[in-house]
Amino acid sequence: MQIEYRSEYSNHLGRQMEYKIYGHTGHPVIAFPTMYGRFTQWEDFGMIDALSGLIEEGRIQVWTVDGIDTEHVKSTNWDMLGSIKRYDQYMGYMRDELLPAALAHSRHCNNGYERKAIVTGCSLGAFHAANFFFHQPWQLDGLIALSGVYSTQQMFGDYKPDEIAAYSPLNYLQGSFVDERWEAYQRANIIFACGQGDWEDDMRVDTNLMRGILADRSIPAWIDYWGHDVDHDWPWWFKMLPYYLDKIA
Repeated sequence: MQIEYRSEYSNHLGRQMEYKIYGHTGHPVIAFPTMYGRFTQWEDFGMIDALSGLIEEGRIQVWTVDGIDTEHVKSTNWDMLGSIKRYDQYMGYMRDELLPAALAHSRHCNNGYERKAIVTGCSLGAFHAANFFFHQPWQLDGLIALSGVYSTQQMFGDYKPDEIAAYSPLNYLQGSFVDERWEAYQRANIIFACGQGDWEDDMRVDTNLMRGILADRSIPAWIDYWGHDVDHDWPWWFKMLPYYLDKIA
């Protein structure tokens, strides 16, 4: 498997950001780590191995991005508006720096063929992936969110001024935010999935709320609930993600 490591300075974040690219060609898949995870997490925990067949066949090229959760949604800083401002900068880095690099690299690897990216994540990574997709659907053609929560309740509690509500999907998807993005959502493959086993209760509740909101807004999505033996853990995500990517990549 072809693997490339990169470290680049982010103007949005004012710091170096690292990431890795797995695969020689294929559909670009941008992958967020779970809570406190780094760009090496997917390799260290075995997700890259789980996806190796799709990668080596040239169907997907996985970009594992760095997480800086302690600087924003999992910061211990009492200044919650400061934390969400840092999150906005992180999303800006993804939008203006990481995503263009992934799309340009994909065009090069696919002989100039333009391919939009799929974005994905598990647990807190699913929260990040959902925010990135719903804010930036025009250059993305897929979202696979596994075992996530989709409001800022667990990060900031009931405190939801406009700045925080702007990154709480269960809130902003009910408002006019959707209007200018609705057609882009129609063209995308949107998948939310979770198990019904241990440590999945909050995720099942939020996934069900997401199902209702998307249906109310006529946004097509595949909402998938796995069995009562399916826990909030990597061994199940190793089964889920290849299954969905095989359907849409």
